[in-house]
Amino acid sequence: MKFIIIRKRVIKIVVALILICVLLALSIDGKDSASVYFGMTTRRVPIYSVDTDEKKVAITFDSAWGADKTQSILDTLEDYNCKATFFLVGFWVEDYPEQAKAIAESGCEIGTHSNTHADFTTLSKSQMEQELTTSMEIIQKTCGVTPTLFRSPYGAYNNTSIEVAESLGLTTIQWDVDSLDWKGLSAMEICTRILDRVQNGSIILNHNNADHVLDALPLVLDRLIKKGYTITTVSDLIYDGEYTIDHMGIQHKK
Repeated sequence: MKFIIIRKRVIKIVVALILICVLLALSIDGKDSASVYFGMTTRRVPIYSVDTDEKKVAITFDSAWGADKTQSILDTLEDYNCKATFFLVGFWVEDYPEQAKAIAESGCEIGTHSNTHADFTTLSKSQMEQELTTSMEIIQKTCGVTPTLFRSPYGAYNNTSIEVAESLGLTTIQWDVDSLDWKGLSAMEICTRILDRVQNGSIILNHNNADHVLDALPLVLDRLIKKGYTITTVSDLIYDGEYTIDHMGIQHKK
């Protein structure tokens, strides 16, 4: 009888271990569970946020379609004495060169958001290189600056895209706070989403032509400043030199 009980226990343990292995093999948001929870895989991840004790955050704007709100965004940033990082698509710079120049002249940072806003997980290595080098050349020619940051369109990335970006001197940047402004949320809904999620070292995602970005931005900046946050560019937030990025995309200084 004792042997039967022990055997049943062994079977239960084996079954439980098998279930754990199955769960770890499943994908969560495109990442292996093992990577998400234990960092057990070799999957590369971009910088989502920064580990810091400083009350410091970076605000970013992806620019791919439309530009009629861009100057007002820059004016609002200036009103609050803040700088932001704009990730520009190559064709957007070609369509709106004056707005792209205004971003550079304002002192805000410019990164590349690819050349055609393609999903990088569907591209070959050579296509990725073409997307990035072309966009960088357009930005340099138009704005007089060479990007050092890259944000993948749709937030879609893989090991190859990160490695190609690195080979071109680009650090891949994601975000840990998504305003969802592109969904047509009201200004207060955008503000609430950001304030509920922001923390030291956060990178905040916005879009330059979202419906209510002009109403939301002053609310966000005002409340962040009142909470004691310094609002800056991505390059001013992230660490240079030696650092590590954990499986959650948090950058740590070595």
